[in-house]
Amino acid sequence: MDKILEEHLNEIDETEDLQLPPIDDQGHDKEMVRRVRALYSILGDLYGVDRLVLKANKTEALELLRSDSLAKRVVALQKLIYENPTIEEMPCEDEIPAIVDELEDTIADILARRSVEEEIESRISKKMQERHEEYLKEIKRQVLNENSNPENAQTLKKLAILEKKNSEKLSRSAMEILRPQKLDEIVGQEQAIKALISKLAAPFPQHIILYGPPGVGKTSAARLALEASKKIKGSTYKDEAPFVEVNGATLRWDPRDVTNPLLGSVHDPIYQGARKELAETGIPEPKLGLVSDAHGGVLFIDEIGEMDPLLLSKLLKVLEDKRVYFDSSYYDPGDNNIPQYIKKLFEEGAPADFVLIGATTRYPQELNPALRSRCAEVYFEPLSPANIKEIIQNSARKLEVELEEGVADIISQYTIDGRKANNILADAYGLALYLQKFKKGRPPKRITITEKHIYEVIQSSRMSPFVNVKASRESEIGRVLGLGVHGFVGSVLEIEAIAFPAREKGKGSMRFNETAGSMARDSVFNAASVLRRLSGKELADYDCHVNIVGGGNIDGPSAGLAICLALMSAVQEIPFRQDVAVTGEVSIQGRVKPVGGIPEKIYGARQAGMSKVLVPKENHKDVPGGIEGIEVVVVDNVFEALEHLAEEAASSFTESVS
Repeated sequence: MDKILEEHLNEIDETEDLQLPPIDDQGHDKEMVRRVRALYSILGDLYGVDRLVLKANKTEALELLRSDSLAKRVVALQKLIYENPTIEEMPCEDEIPAIVDELEDTIADILARRSVEEEIESRISKKMQERHEEYLKEIKRQVLNENSNPENAQTLKKLAILEKKNSEKLSRSAMEILRPQKLDEIVGQEQAIKALISKLAAPFPQHIILYGPPGVGKTSAARLALEASKKIKGSTYKDEAPFVEVNGATLRWDPRDVTNPLLGSVHDPIYQGARKELAETGIPEPKLGLVSDAHGGVLFIDEIGEMDPLLLSKLLKVLEDKRVYFDSSYYDPGDNNIPQYIKKLFEEGAPADFVLIGATTRYPQELNPALRSRCAEVYFEPLSPANIKEIIQNSARKLEVELEEGVADIISQYTIDGRKANNILADAYGLALYLQKFKKGRPPKRITITEKHIYEVIQSSRMSPFVNVKASRESEIGRVLGLGVHGFVGSVLEIEAIAFPAREKGKGSMRFNETAGSMARDSVFNAASVLRRLSGKELADYDCHVNIVGGGNIDGPSAGLAICLALMSAVQEIPFRQDVAVTGEVSIQGRVKPVGGIPEKIYGARQAGMSKVLVPKENHKDVPGGIEGIEVVVVDNVFEALEHLAEEAASSFTESVS
C-alpha cells in the first residue's frame, strides 16, 4: 500500500482525473493534503472516474468531494470508501491523520481483495481455456474415431482397475517354487526322460503319448524336454519354438465349428460377428487355434484320454495334413474387398506343423487306437519311497528349511505322488511359520520342519498310509499275498481262505466276496480242479470261505494263482511265507498263464517290502531290467510256486499225487 501511495503522490493530477478544485492547504499539513489527494487518485484508478462520480452522487458525497476543504474531502472519502451516506461529522485538524490512516488500511484491504479476485479470475479463465481446448480436441477425436473407438468412461475405469490388479501380486506359491526347473530335478524317471528326448529331438520327431500316474512329472518333463531338444545339435526346433499347453478335459467346442479354440474357427459376418470393417462388407474372418500357435514347436495336451472323440478325430486329420483348412458359405473368392491374408487362409489353410505330446492316466487300451497308431508311447514309472524322499530333500533345499530326521520317511509312507509330497511339505512349512510367531524370543535363521508338523498336516488332511499290507517274516495258513494294478500303480492284495470239514461229505459250501467280480469267482472253480488234481481232495468235502480283504473288485484273472494257493494252504493246513507276492492266471491243469501290468505289480510288491515276487514264465520279457531291492522269479506251474512259498507244501502235494 505504501508503494502504491508513493506512486500516486508522485503522479497525482486532480485536474486531469476528477477535475476537482485544489484543497486550500493554508493551516494544513502539506503531507496530509498530498495523502488525501493520492487516496482520491487511487479510488479513481480502482473504480474509474465515471463510476467514482456516480458512487459519490449515490452516497451524497459529490458536493463534499468538490469542496476545497480538507475536512470535507476526508468526510467524502469516508462516505465513498465505507459506502455510508449518513456520515456527516466533520473531523477536526487533529483527527484527520488517524482517519486518513484508517482509510488507507481499508483501501489496502480492498486492493488486496481485488488483486486476489483478479488472480483467481485469471486462473479460472486459463483453466476454462484449457478445458475448452481439451473439449475441442475430444470432439475432434470422437468425430475422427466415431466408428472405431470403443473406449468410454466405464471401459477406461475398468481398464484402470484391471491394471491396478495386475500390479498387485502376492508372493509366488510354494508349488511354483518347487516345480522342477531342470530335467535332473525330475526324480525316478531317467529311462522315460531318455526315451522322450530321443523321440522328440530326432531328425524326424515323433508324436508321443506319456502314460503314468498323476504327480510323477509328465508335464514338467515334456516342457523341459523341448528346451533340452533345442540345444541338441541338428535339432529341428528353433530357439523360439513354442510350447503350447492345454487340458483335454476342459476343451470345449461347437460341432458346427462356430467356436473351436483347438483347431480354429470362422467368424461369419452375420452370426458370429467378424470385425466390423469385415462384417459391413460381408467378409468371414478365420480365427486361428492352438494348433497354429504351436506351429514349429510342441502342442502338449494333458489328459488327452478325456478329449471329445470327434474333436480328437479332427485333430488326427490335422496331424496328417500339417495344416488347418477353413470353410464358410460367406466366402466369395471373387470379392476384391477380401484382404489377402483371409484369401490365403481359405485357399491354402493355416500352417500347423507341430509335435503332439499327450499325457494321460488312462490305460493304453482305453485310448483311441488311431491316436496310438500315430504316436510313440512312453511310460512313466510310479515313484518309490526312495524317490519321494529325494523329492522332499530337494524341495527342502529350495524352501531353505531344515528337516528333522524321519520327516521324509513319514511323507513317503503316505503318498507316491511327487506333487502331493510337495504339498504336504509346503503345508508343514506354513504350519511351522505360523507356530513360530507365537514363540517368545528371537526366531531362528532357518525354519525346522519336525515330525510333529508332518503328522498334524496328515491328520488335518485325513490322510492314510498308502501301503496297508506289509511283508512279514512269519508264515501263515490260508493267507497269500496277490498283486493288482490300478491307475498304473501296483498294490498288494491280501487274500485269505479257511476250510472246515463239511457236516455231510460231498455237500460242502463255498463262500466268496460278492464284490470281487465274476473272473475272480471263476478262479475259485479253477483252483478246485487244480487242488483235486494235485492232492486228490474234493473242495465239496469242505465248507470254504475265500475273502479278499478290503472287498475290492478284481478286474481280470490275475489273482487266480493267489486264490488257488490260499485254498491249498487252508485245506492242507500248510503255512505259507508272507514276504512273497504272486500274480498269474491258473489254468485247470495247474499252469500259470501270463497276465498284464507286470512292471506295476513288481513296483507294488517292492513298496510293500516283499523280498520275492512270482510272475508267470511267459511274462519274463515284461520284467524291467535293473530292479533292485526285490527278487523276481518266473514260474510255469503251481508246483514251482509252491516251492517258493514253502518246501513243506511242495513235498506234501508231491506225496499226494504219487
